[in-house]
Amino acid sequence: MAKEQTRFIDNYINNPLELKKLSISQLPTVCNDLRQEIISQLSTNPGHFAANLGTIELTVALHYVFNTPHDRLVWDVGHQAYAHKLLTGRRKAFNTNRKLDGIRPFPFPEESPYDTFSAGHASNSISAALGMAVAAKQKHEEREVVAIIGDGSMSGGLAFEGLNNVSSMPNDLLIIINDNDMSIDHSVGGMSQYLVNLTTSNPYNKIRYTASRALFKMGVLNDERRKALIRLGNSVKSFLTRQRNMFEGMDIRYFGPTDGHDVENLVRVLREIKKHKGPKILHIHTKKGKGYAPAEKDPSAWHAPGYFNPTTGEKLKADKTPFTAEDKAKVIPRYQDIFGETLLELAKKNQLILGITPAMPSGCSMNIMQHEMPERVFDVGIAEGHAVTFSGGLAKDGMIPFCNIYSTFMQRAYDSLIHDVALLKLPVILCLDRAGIVGQDGPTHHGAFDLAYLRPIPHVTISSPMNAQELRHLMYTAQLPREENKGPFVIRYPRGNADGAIGGDESSWRCEMHQIPIGTGRKLRQGDAIALLSIGPLGNVAAKAAEEAHAKYNIEVAHYDMRFLKPLDTKLMETICKNHTHLITIEDGVLKGGLATAVSEYLIENRCTATLDKIGIDDQFVVHGLPKELYKRCHMDQESILKTILTRS
Repeated sequence: MAKEQTRFIDNYINNPLELKKLSISQLPTVCNDLRQEIISQLSTNPGHFAANLGTIELTVALHYVFNTPHDRLVWDVGHQAYAHKLLTGRRKAFNTNRKLDGIRPFPFPEESPYDTFSAGHASNSISAALGMAVAAKQKHEEREVVAIIGDGSMSGGLAFEGLNNVSSMPNDLLIIINDNDMSIDHSVGGMSQYLVNLTTSNPYNKIRYTASRALFKMGVLNDERRKALIRLGNSVKSFLTRQRNMFEGMDIRYFGPTDGHDVENLVRVLREIKKHKGPKILHIHTKKGKGYAPAEKDPSAWHAPGYFNPTTGEKLKADKTPFTAEDKAKVIPRYQDIFGETLLELAKKNQLILGITPAMPSGCSMNIMQHEMPERVFDVGIAEGHAVTFSGGLAKDGMIPFCNIYSTFMQRAYDSLIHDVALLKLPVILCLDRAGIVGQDGPTHHGAFDLAYLRPIPHVTISSPMNAQELRHLMYTAQLPREENKGPFVIRYPRGNADGAIGGDESSWRCEMHQIPIGTGRKLRQGDAIALLSIGPLGNVAAKAAEEAHAKYNIEVAHYDMRFLKPLDTKLMETICKNHTHLITIEDGVLKGGLATAVSEYLIENRCTATLDKIGIDDQFVVHGLPKELYKRCHMDQESILKTILTRS
């Protein structure tokens, strides 16, 4: 075959129907083409890398065997579905992945009929796919439904809730467990170890296969006796293998484990499993970063590596040039790193401090403390609700838990926070990383709602530092004993480099920590009629807008860093209302329920006649794109703030 004909994805494959025209023996070449395409594309347009290299063979086999999109594939989590996008008509647009107005970073039904469900958060596939499988039964439709769950998602509570119901209602759902022993960091917990150790007996498999084929042809497996026969088979298996399979104990047929990188065998296995009625589980082993040596060696570092040289694996700067020693010395610390360093510093002085995170020790930089104090850091897996309630239990018996959860994932633990922490006034310290607009990961990952959904909960203190030093002061304050304002203490901060950390000089952020009185803001700039009221790092943009208003238009704009959303600094608000006639609130979150709402309520309750403009996220889900693009689109950039100032001057 000529060299130009070897790339099937270039010459033959635009959709799964064309994939099916190939022979099974040609599928390894397709997999190789997809792997090279992903490596090439992501080296210049960064995205989720290692997880996608691990699911290529599975993706090809699924689209080869099943009649998609009529048959449903439900991905979980979505950062392992790039090959799926390439095979379903989006290869030519793939260079726009994660870019403003380009294709989405995760599967989403509005983008393609092949994307059956939203897949930004983990552990939802079994529940969603079960709903689809039951719907097919109710409508008497011949439709296969497959849930692909992996990369740590089996540690989430929702996955177990769905699994518990799979055997209790009529369905033919197939659950594929993509077991790569990884989430973003290494998978933790009993489920991870169980999947690693789970084996099946060859003698048993031969007996089961022969018997099941005979019974299937007789029609026995299609009637009400199927579950009884499965339980009998499970007993035989337990006798032969001297082990009990948890899944089959729930009356779910279990197949595997099998090699998830043998595409030809996967096709044969999937074709055979399709013939079986009732719920089924296929357990496959894959390797995160498969086919790219640097990613195989360190899959955590290659989860989302940014720009890199595909030949050498060298990480590159945004302008595609290599990092130099001088570049590395000038890197401004990230908020997450300042959190990690400060947590370790505090933990060294306070033996009661513990770190808790749901599968993100490196993502939130708690690995800094984990490295030095592994016995005092607890990675609970992708289990946000458990992380919060576990922290509540620690706090109840006198420990000081710093529970770090990404803002968008904290939504999954809302009930745990209300019922298990706030109601009991437990002093859990919740550090919400990735608050506000996060960029290319899009609407499932923007931390847009935390200020609004946390504010109504009694006994919750809500703060957001404007810069690196303020983050340290708030962390120090949160771990001190409290006579008043007892209850959970929230500190939210964004992704990316920290304001107030200048160049490589550590002294610019590694300041001496001091206590901040809870519920107090601060005045940053003197002004006349107009006052800016900001919370969090977006206040630095507001400060620049105020300076520009002075320098270019001789407008003196006051600026207040509110610092706490709850309790709101009412003394400062009284001063603001007395001295200014127009207020502009600025927040990196939704307007309904956050700072704008809190200030509006104060103005009404105190009969303050000042007028109010609100800058923040209006009633929408923000799309994906570079943060600077999204801030501009949402009218939250310096230019938009200045424009609002000018309209009121």
